[in-house]
Amino acid sequence: MLTRLLEWTAWTMTPPKPYSFFHIALSLTGIAFAVCLAVCLNRRGGSISRRLFFAGLILAVSELYKQLFLTLAAHPGVYDWWYFPFQLCSVPMYLCLLLPFLPESKRGALYAFLQDFSLLGGFLALAEPSGLMHPYVTLTLHGFFWHFGLIFIGCSVFLSGKTERGASGFLPGLPVFLVCCLAALLINWAAGPDTNIAMFYISPYRPSQQVVFHQIALRAGIFWGNVLYVTAAAAGALLIHLGLGKLPVRRRS
Repeated sequence: MLTRLLEWTAWTMTPPKPYSFFHIALSLTGIAFAVCLAVCLNRRGGSISRRLFFAGLILAVSELYKQLFLTLAAHPGVYDWWYFPFQLCSVPMYLCLLLPFLPESKRGALYAFLQDFSLLGGFLALAEPSGLMHPYVTLTLHGFFWHFGLIFIGCSVFLSGKTERGASGFLPGLPVFLVCCLAALLINWAAGPDTNIAMFYISPYRPSQQVVFHQIALRAGIFWGNVLYVTAAAAGALLIHLGLGKLPVRRRS
């Protein structure tokens, strides 16, 4: 029954090209909607942790669909470890679900990560969307709407006033990022060189698939390619944090 339902949603399509009308129009519309929704919900007040929990729950349900679709409909009986849900853009789902179960005093680092790294992952994936384009309608829409969700999460945290402006406000989220990178590296190492798994795109066995960093890894070696990739991601999140601090936006306190 479940397999039949998933197969029914296997609507095929020609993968859209990056920077096509489809990509640009959907991205601009989705970003605008995500930001406006975050602003509207912030004005209504309420618990930010509860709001993020429901956002994480929606992401979790959509990810469950994606994993089942890939395993039972797209590639029946075969699990593709490339799609294991522990990328930088997957982590906000877990943290949003965890937030309400932590005391308020323990949430600062998660808020900082969710603001800066969610926005980083959301905008970067939409700017370089090759990984979002699939031969299935539902998978393509899942990829786009997932990253709209990340932008909503990042904007919601910013508007809530749960993070500090300036570089000091970025620092609490950095250890969360580095711990996740270490966990991703351990997963990649444990999976071995015969799988195509590459969590956080920092496989110890093959060059990063990310643009620019792939070439760096080929020239300087996989280790230094991974180091530069992690450093660049942290620097990008820092720039986002500093940029948000310059916005003349009134935040909740």
